[in-house]
Amino acid sequence: MSAALVVPAGTTAADAVAAAGLPQSGPKAIVVVRDADGRLRDLDWAPGQDADVEAVAMDSPDGLDVLRHSAAHVLAQAVQDVFPEAKLGIGPPIENGFYYDFDVEKPFQPEDLGKLEKRMQEIVKAGQTFRRREYASLDEAKAELKNEPYKLELVDIKGDVDEEAKAVGAGELTHYDNLDRDGNRVWGDLCRGPHLPSTRLIPAVKLMRSAAAYWRGSEKNPQLQRIYGTAWPSRDELKAYLNRLAEAERRDHRKLGTELDLFSFPDEIGSGLVVFHPKGGVIKREMEDYVRARHIEEGFQYVGTPHITKEGLFHTSGHLPYYADTMFPPMHMEGADYYLKAMNCPMHNLIFRSRGRSYRELPMRLFEFGSVYRYEKSGVVHGLTRVRGLTQDDSHSYVAAEDAPAEIKHLLNFVLSLLRDFGLDDFYLELSTRDPKSDKFIGTDEQWQTATAVLERVATETGLELVADPGGAAFYGPKISVQARDAIGRTWQMSTIQYDFNMPARFGLEYQAADGSRQEPVMIHSAKFGSIERFFGVLVEHYAGAFPAWLAPVQVVGIPIRDDHADYLEEFAARLRKEGIRAEVDHSTDRMQKKIRTAQQQKIPFMAIAGDDDVNGGTVSFRYRDGSQRNGVALDEAVAHVVEVVRSRVNTGPSAA
Repeated sequence: MSAALVVPAGTTAADAVAAAGLPQSGPKAIVVVRDADGRLRDLDWAPGQDADVEAVAMDSPDGLDVLRHSAAHVLAQAVQDVFPEAKLGIGPPIENGFYYDFDVEKPFQPEDLGKLEKRMQEIVKAGQTFRRREYASLDEAKAELKNEPYKLELVDIKGDVDEEAKAVGAGELTHYDNLDRDGNRVWGDLCRGPHLPSTRLIPAVKLMRSAAAYWRGSEKNPQLQRIYGTAWPSRDELKAYLNRLAEAERRDHRKLGTELDLFSFPDEIGSGLVVFHPKGGVIKREMEDYVRARHIEEGFQYVGTPHITKEGLFHTSGHLPYYADTMFPPMHMEGADYYLKAMNCPMHNLIFRSRGRSYRELPMRLFEFGSVYRYEKSGVVHGLTRVRGLTQDDSHSYVAAEDAPAEIKHLLNFVLSLLRDFGLDDFYLELSTRDPKSDKFIGTDEQWQTATAVLERVATETGLELVADPGGAAFYGPKISVQARDAIGRTWQMSTIQYDFNMPARFGLEYQAADGSRQEPVMIHSAKFGSIERFFGVLVEHYAGAFPAWLAPVQVVGIPIRDDHADYLEEFAARLRKEGIRAEVDHSTDRMQKKIRTAQQQKIPFMAIAGDDDVNGGTVSFRYRDGSQRNGVALDEAVAHVVEVVRSRVNTGPSAA
């Protein structure tokens, strides 16, 4: 809910909300207002002159942030009640929740979270009021916060606070006190706000876990203890969120990767470096075969480049120094420093530059499965979705500037059709642009404006939702990314398309135009999977390990009712293998029902069961993953059925297994 209001001078925003009859409790409660400058204000804000404002409800994005930030303050109060020696860090809202950092003598234990949650509920029920006040000076703030070293650091920094903290407003220092029903101060915290009017408006809160975290995100700073929590406008929404978390845990690709024997991360190799097992290798090969064939169909030429290169190449490309923090340290050999390849584009530029090029060769499209290495911090490495060694289906199109829009449209259509073939068909686009205040971007304002306008126009023409991502561009140009929603509604960044007007100039790339002049091409980067590893992990979770038949490591398993039916099923499996189907027969000594359970646990699409009637009648009986069955299917028809489902890449329904 949002509504336009006028707050008369000398009254509060709360008075205007009440006079307008807007909700003051429940999920739709108005919790703050937005003034004409776009700033969120507490409901006890009283402007000096009549003010036009917008009411902000708890269930809106801004309202949820206010709810969760207020819950973080209640958590901090509870921690200092239960652990009086605790020193306060920061406590911002985050997606779906909040956290707060503390300096305590011992790490928090699971039983501590229970105690803290109980204390939080007491504070919520007490109906404490959040009250904002400004410090008159830095000295006043330092005097009050003398026992809070981390808060003192924020005061010293004043306005120069990192993105997550934002505890100090520009040009002002503010504090929030928690007051009891008699107006007495019971607790307080340095904070920019805003907050809920009362703790009673926190209807559903739960503490999730604790973890170690460096103060202000730097390994050079002290290690604190971070408590994560979540808060929602209603108990039903909290319950639904916890159910989504449980479903996400069931689908966790790291767990399923072990259960289905797909991949592992051996300690002997190193963090973030994956080993694909035979079954995972089948899926990876299917992905590679598919995308290689699609690139060739779309006019790309397959190339290959080495895993290491001399340092100078990355200076030419501009990745050094802009990208140095995410690259592995160099190796010194034969008087030169060599880097593990962190991206493929510089080497593709060398291929383009290897001989003279004509306009007749454009668009020139180069593609490879390039293995690259990124030195991700250990704290962000996460299964297949954040690794240190990855394989990109990386491609680069070199085109005349006037042909860039058509090439981007071609690439975007390619990307969207690929995602649909893998069963991802719910997506929107994100346009990442530069931050004009940052010095990490290269190129002129005109170049950025031209490139951004081209991407925006092509993205808009798709009819898909387009979301802005200010400051999210690569240093060399803006990009479109496809944000795909999986089976349980989570969003993943998948494919990217980037407009690059910088690297062609840095590498001196040129082609001979029709009029004989030498022209500089535009370079367009695109990655369809992004990385094979990450896409693999997303697919595992999207399908909960039950891959469509065309991707399944084992597509058909024969299950004999008795051992003497196994040879018959072997003949059937042999016919399937001739058609390119991955089929095998379970020859274990387990009983038939145990074999069926094993196949279900391995999420095999087709179980082909045979007994006396099937052997005598030349049939098999199918059992599918959803529990449905087809009995007495003639062998020719059975083979045709499996082949049709696999080759059609059907992703849903019992007939798709």
